[in-house]
Amino acid sequence: MAAPLPQAGEGGATAPGEGDDSSRFSDRLLAWFDLHGRHDLPWQHPREPYRVWLSEVMLQQTQVTTVIPYFERFLARFPTVQALATAPIDDVLQLWAGLGYYARARNLHRCAQVVVELHQGQWPRDIDQMIALPGIGRSTAAAILAQAFGDRHAILDGNVKRLMSRHAAVAGWPGLPAVQQKLWNYAERLLPDARLADYTQACMDLGNQICVSRRPLCAVCPVSADCSARLQDRVAELPASKPKRERPQRSAWLLLIENDARELLLERRPPSGIWGGLWCPPVVPADQDWRDELATRYGLRAELLEQLAPVEHGFTHYDLSLQPLRLRASAAGVAQASETAWTTMADPSTLPGLPAPVRKILDAAYFAPKKAQQNLWPEPSTA
Repeated sequence: MAAPLPQAGEGGATAPGEGDDSSRFSDRLLAWFDLHGRHDLPWQHPREPYRVWLSEVMLQQTQVTTVIPYFERFLARFPTVQALATAPIDDVLQLWAGLGYYARARNLHRCAQVVVELHQGQWPRDIDQMIALPGIGRSTAAAILAQAFGDRHAILDGNVKRLMSRHAAVAGWPGLPAVQQKLWNYAERLLPDARLADYTQACMDLGNQICVSRRPLCAVCPVSADCSARLQDRVAELPASKPKRERPQRSAWLLLIENDARELLLERRPPSGIWGGLWCPPVVPADQDWRDELATRYGLRAELLEQLAPVEHGFTHYDLSLQPLRLRASAAGVAQASETAWTTMADPSTLPGLPAPVRKILDAAYFAPKKAQQNLWPEPSTA
């Protein structure tokens, strides 16, 4: 059996050079990866920087099974960083719709432009230059450099934080800077000298398949022999959870405003805030009078046609209750600003990039089979 690594205990990881035995950790992990790791992910063939970068951004807070079809559609539409850089942002957001965390899509587009403009379409090999790109943090930069170029950099995504927290028995919530620095130190000291692309994927796979949040499979873990959390019977408590705070509850009106031409009013959301940059029917906080908002922002009056079932949607920091209202505009007097447009509802495929919950509401209201046989837009009154 391999000699155990020095224990980090409560004080954090042992510094590099102090009884370092990192090859034993990486050798066992790579041997496990060769037999049980994921080798057929679409961004692994080939592992070139554009594909790795695209997958890493999509995988932030999103499961692999969810990402794969989005990745394949993105790659078909934008096969190179140059193609992505020159694409309209609306095209990017439309393909992204449903993945959530839409700042990632805006940063993705801007990052491609910066790579083309400042780096002539070539990805920088310097990690600081990589981190300077829009939407790329330290772990994402390291993952790109390790997987695309085989450079020796440690990553620390959610799965790897959990793995390192347990193996080194690092106490505290990993989101705290001091705790995170201990994890970085430990992850860097375990790096092998070769097979960095495979090792990086192996760390993510072990965290995803074996060292899971609940009921980790310690009995089949290739590095359990010297896992400090297992030896100290602390697996269940590590890593420490984020301190809980009560989630704020918000509510809003979603105004589905139809005109005499059987079109729906959409507006582009501001770059910051929820659904930034996507197109969406007007959203008005529930504590405001939506009639006043229509008059003030759009110069419109409208009659209520139908109040649809409310929809609950969770964001990272709060929960939102959306109350959709179908409204009939009394006049199409909306200023045709670049951020507002009447959009035909004849074919759902023609709609621009919409937030996933909004698209579900529109599908149910306008495109469901039972709705298709109804006259959703009453004929204008002749009185």
